[in-house]
Amino acid sequence: MRPENRGGENDMPDRIEPSEMEDRRRVTEAFTPLTVSDQAREVPELLCQVCVDLLPVTGASISITGSRTARALWCASDRTAARLAEAQYSLGDGPCQSALDRAAPVLAPDLTKGPDARRWPVFAYQAVDLGVRAVFSLPLGAGALAIGTLDLYRDTAGPLSSRDLRIALLARDAVTFAVLNLEVGSDGFASPDEAGVASWVDAAEADHVEVHQAVGMVMVQLGIDPEQALDRLRAHAFAQGWTVTEVAQQILARTLRFQPEADDEQLKGRGRLGDEGDGDRP
Repeated sequence: MRPENRGGENDMPDRIEPSEMEDRRRVTEAFTPLTVSDQAREVPELLCQVCVDLLPVTGASISITGSRTARALWCASDRTAARLAEAQYSLGDGPCQSALDRAAPVLAPDLTKGPDARRWPVFAYQAVDLGVRAVFSLPLGAGALAIGTLDLYRDTAGPLSSRDLRIALLARDAVTFAVLNLEVGSDGFASPDEAGVASWVDAAEADHVEVHQAVGMVMVQLGIDPEQALDRLRAHAFAQGWTVTEVAQQILARTLRFQPEADDEQLKGRGRLGDEGDGDRP
């Protein structure tokens, strides 16, 4: 039974929610100018901004991944969105990583309490400290292959409505199309293969390229595989209260060196320093 209308004769009728077709048209109209733009350098930032404009969220970021050890922040709508992505990369945990692992959307409507706070306790603490209360991570790609994530955050707790989730998934599809088809640095289009995905990683922020280079150096220093090397960087970063990027910069500057006989000290945050500096935070 419909609720009783206690208003007057001039009350507006109940608002009719737009159909899926109307929402699809709205999303298409918002993204189409970007996917045909010849200003490739501006597209990442504009994609993030369109997502924020379409949805009741505070900010957005897009991260591209080649593997568990190669993920780069491609764009962010604001500093908080960028720091949120960096926190998840440094921890190797959070909704973004869960979305990549599952190749399915991961929705965390309240990081202040309940199951979301318990699922990623360290990440949730850091996110709330940044002023973030809800995160919605949507994998980019098709089927079981996730090539990255679209991460939306909000400074108030609460779930997305069914319509907002529908629009978010449509936006995710549009971002996937852009990532796979817009070739960085040219007016052409790249094929959606591994080489195409790699080009997007190369175009991401330079600090994340530094992480990949540092992982390679730690692999040589300790004789371990890439995932173990990244875990060592993360452990050292967590112990020091730094980001993985900051630790990577020290390794590349030769002010921090990992040595097998110093593993215990490194995990406690002391590390073995090189000859060129004292290992202070960048």
